[in-house]
Amino acid sequence: MTGIGEQSIAEQVRRLLEPVLERDGYELVEVEWARLAGRWTLRVFIDKAGGVGIDDCQAVSKTVEPILDVADVIEPAYDLEVSSPGLDRPLRKPGDFDRYAGQRVHVKAYGPVAGTAPGAPARKHWTGVLKGFRDGAVELDVDGVLHRVPHDQIAKANLEYDVEGDLRRKD
Repeated sequence: MTGIGEQSIAEQVRRLLEPVLERDGYELVEVEWARLAGRWTLRVFIDKAGGVGIDDCQAVSKTVEPILDVADVIEPAYDLEVSSPGLDRPLRKPGDFDRYAGQRVHVKAYGPVAGTAPGAPARKHWTGVLKGFRDGAVELDVDGVLHRVPHDQIAKANLEYDVEGDLRRKD
């Protein structure tokens, strides 16, 4: 779990690295600052058109290490990890929701949200097919019903890999 200090460090790192990575053709997807197995770890998740490979992660690591050292925003010793966002890529920006329209997603709100669909009870979790981002809300189809979740109410949204669907397509 990320505390206030951890959020602050992650946000400072995001502001510092985002323009540099964009200049180099990468999208900064997420920054995590956490204590894992007794050591502080800074995780930087990147993406680019065509996907991210090991060479990209190494190049970004070499680019950001000196920037972080000079900026000195992180006091304790830490491990730096650079990786792709993975199959369960987080979705944050409005453009993310349009970019991945048609994909299966899981959306979690900060608290129960009422009125996301006609007659739907208040709920905190939705899993369905992403339709996109319209008028400040994320639209998704849950079992044939269109739900609109206000963007400012979303605590977390991720792509949800459909293993069964992928296996069916390979047959």
